[in-house]
Amino acid sequence: MPTLLSDLLKTALSVPGVSSIRRNHGLEHATLHVLAERNPNLSMAGHSNASGFWLIGNVPTEEVRSAVNEALQRMHSGEHKLAVHANCGTNFVTAGTVAGVAGALAMFGVGRDWKSKVERLPLAATLATLGLILSQPLGLKIQENVTTSGVPGTLRVVDIIPSKRGRVMAHRVVTRG
Repeated sequence: MPTLLSDLLKTALSVPGVSSIRRNHGLEHATLHVLAERNPNLSMAGHSNASGFWLIGNVPTEEVRSAVNEALQRMHSGEHKLAVHANCGTNFVTAGTVAGVAGALAMFGVGRDWKSKVERLPLAATLATLGLILSQPLGLKIQENVTTSGVPGTLRVVDIIPSKRGRVMAHRVVTRG
């Protein structure tokens, strides 16, 4: 059964649109790593889809262009781990799901009265906390194997389009491949 599940996951992840999203997501993270290396106090966010990604943060367009090009070159040179980022939404969703399930499991069989539920609260908090701790490496593994790809393949940048969002600068990075 594990090989069947593994084969199904590999097939799903190689679907062209999914593959593009994963590679763009990886390049988004790699770009954020490069920008953070250059400016450790920089606050940024990103969002990827099949046609590229958005970078949201006050960074000049030429700096974004330089960082995207460096990130892509470094990934092509074998720095595949740049695709994994500690502040990725995958980590937050994984942590929330694991903690939520752990907390819910603690409440099974507790009964309908509030007193029983309140008495079980320390167990729920303990299990949720353990779930958060255990989810840290799990979220990174899910990123590495499911939601991002550190192998850009034929991915190339075709345009970087700056736009102002209120007081915040955003850049749309358009890719192909």
